[in-house]
Amino acid sequence: MAYIIATANMKGGVGKTTLTVNLAAALAKHHGKRVLVVDLDSQISATLSLVSPHKFDKLRKEKRTLKYLVNQVIQPFGESKTYIKDAIEPYIGNVKGLDLLSGDIDIYDEFMVSEILHQKALRFVKDDFQQVWNQLEFGLIREILQPAMTDYDFIILDCAPGYSLLTRSALVCSDFYLLPAKPEPLSIIGIQLLERRINRLRETYKFDNPLQIELIGIAFTLSGNLLSGRYYKQVMRRVHDDFGKAKIFTTRIPEDVNVSKAVDRFQPVVFAHPKSSGAQAFVKLSQEFLHKLQTIMDMRQQKSKLNLVNLD
Repeated sequence: MAYIIATANMKGGVGKTTLTVNLAAALAKHHGKRVLVVDLDSQISATLSLVSPHKFDKLRKEKRTLKYLVNQVIQPFGESKTYIKDAIEPYIGNVKGLDLLSGDIDIYDEFMVSEILHQKALRFVKDDFQQVWNQLEFGLIREILQPAMTDYDFIILDCAPGYSLLTRSALVCSDFYLLPAKPEPLSIIGIQLLERRINRLRETYKFDNPLQIELIGIAFTLSGNLLSGRYYKQVMRRVHDDFGKAKIFTTRIPEDVNVSKAVDRFQPVVFAHPKSSGAQAFVKLSQEFLHKLQTIMDMRQQKSKLNLVNLD
């Protein structure tokens, strides 16, 4: 079964999509992993980082975007049926193991969702709208991904900034999450807000469906003017105090014009400019990512063994 990884920050402009597509590309190309990128952001930045606008238009016409899978869950008795395995675009960049589930510029109609949930609340649970909402939130992304879970090692969800239905549903169904950030005040606030939101989600589902989501780490993108000085050190010290050294990637993603040039070619920089400083940083980060994941799984296994011993 795939590990589901959510890449999220409440604030935009922190390198979330760049981290998602390049980590996925490095895992597929350099580590032989089977990776699916899922674009949950209506800005479709992850999609257009991996396929051309012409290809995206073709995917929309063929009804092979996330929009049709979301609508299917919301309105399960619609006329047409779209299957996730048919919607997935394989071999991104001609690399075996890197696939894309394209986003859409209008993933779902918020008014329609509210109307359907209200009708369900009146019909089934005696006006308990919150219960119906929680059921949709818990199952929406989970239900979409379920048929593809055994086909991948990692499914990486590029979440929209903010706290939309899709972002919440992505966090609820994820095993782990990544936090992209910059060492600046608003980015740090975005981290803190996300942590509060995730804790609130844990509280919501703690009785019936306890969440397993855990932070793998915080990855910092650095621009030239943030690399030195007292302020940078203060910010980094604050993050270390809040999360601990183990939860912060030592690999920093440098400012590199080749990352932007790669987007113009609709490719990850790992593919387009493999010798650039940006590409090499993402490859190194992918190695650190796998190490952190293995460390977490080893600790869980040890904890499970201790619990068994205590039961005996």
